[in-house]
Amino acid sequence: MKGLILSGGKGTRLYPLTYTRAKQLMPVANKPVLFRVIEAIRDAGISEIGIILGDTGPELREAVGNGDRWGVRITYIPQSAPLGLAHAVKTAQPFIGEDRFVTFLGDNVIQGGISSLISDFANHTEWSSQIVLTKVENPQQYGVAILGEDGRISQLVEKPKQYISDLALVGVYMFDHHIFEAADAIKPSWRNELEITDAIQWLVENGFNVYPHVHKGWWIDTGKPNDMLRANSYVLEELTPALRGTIDDKSSVDARVTVEAGAEIINSVIRGPAIIGEHTRIVNSYVGPFTSIYHHCTIENCEIEYSIVLENSTVRDVDARILDSLIGRNVEIGRAPARPKALKLTLADNSKLGIQ
Repeated sequence: MKGLILSGGKGTRLYPLTYTRAKQLMPVANKPVLFRVIEAIRDAGISEIGIILGDTGPELREAVGNGDRWGVRITYIPQSAPLGLAHAVKTAQPFIGEDRFVTFLGDNVIQGGISSLISDFANHTEWSSQIVLTKVENPQQYGVAILGEDGRISQLVEKPKQYISDLALVGVYMFDHHIFEAADAIKPSWRNELEITDAIQWLVENGFNVYPHVHKGWWIDTGKPNDMLRANSYVLEELTPALRGTIDDKSSVDARVTVEAGAEIINSVIRGPAIIGEHTRIVNSYVGPFTSIYHHCTIENCEIEYSIVLENSTVRDVDARILDSLIGRNVEIGRAPARPKALKLTLADNSKLGIQ
């Protein structure tokens, strides 16, 4: 069995952070989401993984490499244009061949991994596809599945206006080679894309066995800032805390905090779940729950909570507590020394700034 990760999206919903970084490399609990997807596939026993690439291909290649660090073999598959998930799957046909495979969206985070899903599909060779579903409170925002009395998927509906099901498609799919036949048979949607829901519906209507796998835990598409923060909070709660950095005797660090190698905690309070990255300095500050500070950052004379700070950033001498925030790479936040007292800002396109 093989793995296929779809990583061709531009991440427009995460602008401005993704102007300069592939959305799949945005970290959750100080680890890029794409790395978590690779680990989930590897932990399910799959060692051959293809990654569909779009415009951010060079950055992803550099970050991921050949897969040695995870004990897998990575094959890169460029997609000619962002023409839909079914088109991306079709592009991977030379890599997949006749093998059965799992398709995983490269910006999704799912609780508990996919080992049980892989095992279930492997034990049912008569199944052509198995689709991961989860119950949601707002099904009108998702593609949803209707199940027949025999337990199979009978219909897929994209963002239904009326309630027909609360089982949403998560973004993890199991397929055999018949999905390529389906991708060849369907027509582009109104978005001029080959939709994966249309391809799966073609399988259903042409007599192939398509079964659900209802996921009981949490699942998050990290495409929006609030979703990134929520995923970060969930993953932080699952971390096994470790103290590898330096903590002075004037600091208080609770048992749910990870301090990575080379980090320094000086005269500060850290309340978990939280993670402090390699060679980051926390000085005279408070870092509250559900916060991830990435590597080579400085947090000094300020308070921050339920936030993500990316690498090489400095936050210093801020009077108000920073909350619910995503702070990008190489950012400097501080108080200007000159009077009159004022805010002095340089913000990228599509930035959001909240002042209270």
